[in-house]
Amino acid sequence: MKKLAFLLLMSLFLKLNGLAQTQVLLVTSEGNIVVRLYDDTPLHKENFLKLVKNHFYDSTLFHRIVKEFMIQGGDPDSKHPVAGMPLGNGGPGYTIPAEITPEAHFHKKGALAAARQGDDINPKKASSGSQFYIVVGRVWNEQELNTMEQRMQFQQKQELFSKWINKPENSAFQKKFATFQQQRKTDSLQLLQKQITPIIEAEFAKIKPAKMSPEQRQTYSTVGGTPHLDGNYTIFGEVLDGLDIVEKISNTPTIGERPANEVKIIRAMIINP
Repeated sequence: MKKLAFLLLMSLFLKLNGLAQTQVLLVTSEGNIVVRLYDDTPLHKENFLKLVKNHFYDSTLFHRIVKEFMIQGGDPDSKHPVAGMPLGNGGPGYTIPAEITPEAHFHKKGALAAARQGDDINPKKASSGSQFYIVVGRVWNEQELNTMEQRMQFQQKQELFSKWINKPENSAFQKKFATFQQQRKTDSLQLLQKQITPIIEAEFAKIKPAKMSPEQRQTYSTVGGTPHLDGNYTIFGEVLDGLDIVEKISNTPTIGERPANEVKIIRAMIINP
């Protein structure tokens, strides 16, 4: 209670001195977490504030916890869960257009980001209307970061390949590719790949390759995070206070990825609009 009073007093001080940031307090069953919302992701910021004002998050659970990765909440179905009932599919009935800016925000420890459905059914990477996650992650060494950067660039090439082969003018390649896959003709697939690879490499040369900034490398190698998520999810805030509580929640025993004991967001409130 004393800490909550201090946070509210500090918020008032910042506001009176023109240093205000939009902050939300999550009062959880494990302790308080204060998050700051970014101004350069306005759609996500306004949506999150709207849900907080409407008490949408009150009594919801952190329904998915993966140690050294993240904690996820925001499913309204978790307010009154039935034992054994799957969670993670609920929401307000809408999605939010992606506001992904990897050059500005990345998945450092404490980052607040929007969950979403996978690329196979959500190629535009639209965010869930309510579900979010807070990054925990881990510390990475230089070699791991180099390997991660290579994977990110490989993913870019895969996306270019998908776009190219799905163009109407390339339907012949698409049919061959699908046929060889179904028939498991590995040699034929490799020959086809050799034909297409120079085209994809030429397309790749036209774009900016995924590359970690010095700040990202420094942060991931000291503070930690989850770099493989960069560029794929909208990050719209970060933890200002209570990272120890996030860490504590991330270490909660789970059955699968669901906490064995409920970890609840008792209430969410705006402390500095």
